[in-house]
Amino acid sequence: MRHLALFTILAVLTVSISAGSQERVVPASTSTLHTDPPVVSPEKTAELRADILMARKEYAAAIDAYLAILKDQPKNAILLNKAGVAYQQLGADDSAENFYKRSEKADKNLSNPVNNLGTLEYSLHHYSKSVNYYKRALKLGAAQATVYSNLGYAYYSEKKYDLAMDAFNKAVAIDPGVFDNHSGSGGTIMQQRSATDPGTLNFFLAKSYAKTGDAEHAAHYLKLARDYGYKNLEAVTVKDKDFASVIKDQRVQDVLQNRPSFTDADPKPAAN
Repeated sequence: MRHLALFTILAVLTVSISAGSQERVVPASTSTLHTDPPVVSPEKTAELRADILMARKEYAAAIDAYLAILKDQPKNAILLNKAGVAYQQLGADDSAENFYKRSEKADKNLSNPVNNLGTLEYSLHHYSKSVNYYKRALKLGAAQATVYSNLGYAYYSEKKYDLAMDAFNKAVAIDPGVFDNHSGSGGTIMQQRSATDPGTLNFFLAKSYAKTGDAEHAAHYLKLARDYGYKNLEAVTVKDKDFASVIKDQRVQDVLQNRPSFTDADPKPAAN
């Protein structure tokens, strides 16, 4: 029973922490027959425990756990990439780069370490190098929305705004929640979250959402743009084709007219 309970807990936890991973999950059998639970190898159990440490943000302990497994599986590309993510989360970028490159060498079709190398270059302000890594990751079939968002950040930092907008538009079209996510905290693919002039950046994100008719996200990022000091919100009018589909939404108007919304002021009154 204890073995079965441990397996059940680990199985449930690994579903949430392996998002963005390129490992395939095999659906459980729909058979109503009573069968013994599948046997989990000691190696897989050890990996799941390491993944749980990552999900808890216990990165140093996760690294130790991954390295212990890698002693017997030195060319396991997925584990090498996971170790790289843990090192990057700790700020040990040299070690992260080493493990990402080992992962890339071990499996040239694995896209996540290629994207992650791009995030390291981005953090060093090597934007053109990061662009090249993101383009390669997209060709390999990486998590498209995440990589397009990273690509947009890199183009934005290069002041190539049209290319940045195109990448942001593609990211939002694939996954409207891509900029709400927090990839990298226990996952296997890293996502950018910082840029110079965040006011303008958030305005670009608002525009991307507005083009899809998503007024909620458009208002949210307009508010962030305003709060970060973006000065040209008065240019957003009914004549602005990019905002045409959301301009009359009350949430958008609240931001544009600098009125506090329910989320900014007192708690929302209870419905009658």
